[in-house]
Amino acid sequence: MHSLSQEIKAFSRNNLRKQCTRVTTLTGKKIIETWKDARIHVVEEVQPSEGVGCGYVQDLSLDLQVGVIKPWLLLGSQDAAHDLDVLKKHKVTHILNVAYGVENAFFSEFTYKSISILDLPETNILSYFPECFEFIEQAKMKDGVVLVHCNAGVSRAAAIVIGFLMNSEEISFTSAFALVKNARPSICPNSGFVEQLRTYQESKESNKYDKIPQLESGNSS
Repeated sequence: MHSLSQEIKAFSRNNLRKQCTRVTTLTGKKIIETWKDARIHVVEEVQPSEGVGCGYVQDLSLDLQVGVIKPWLLLGSQDAAHDLDVLKKHKVTHILNVAYGVENAFFSEFTYKSISILDLPETNILSYFPECFEFIEQAKMKDGVVLVHCNAGVSRAAAIVIGFLMNSEEISFTSAFALVKNARPSICPNSGFVEQLRTYQESKESNKYDKIPQLESGNSS
């Protein structure tokens, strides 16, 4: 039996099995990390041209969870908007589609409004508020039930619903966000939308305060 000291003396780096780590970045690039001379070496792994790589594990399961914000106001994903059983279950009559590249599925069954919005922080989400809010209000006035959806029902549609609540209920961004988050926990508007919603709150508060002197002036006459 070899002693520990003999094993140490017989040790050779050349006998070690070479190790490497394959990493897929968020952009889909595949790289290989190896150690050499006490340093890490990174090289890009060339992939066969069989389609585009993906920087994340794809979740192919359907997202049919619908957030009930109000009895007449729902929030969901494109999966829910394309499932007739789900739509019938929630008594949907109107569908506001703010996804990009998602077709409407049941024209004979529901009243649709489609607005293609990009889920990018620099997208001016506030510019879409008036026509979105008008459609939601029309559905409510007709005693309908409106589903607001984008692709994932996480960022764009959530921002629209939050903004609608801030406007119609005259509540803060924090309160509106909490209401929507409670109904659909997966929501996560992108950072640009959140900043714009906070600006939207500030503008509404400013307009409210501007009206106070006018009211006081009217009362004194």
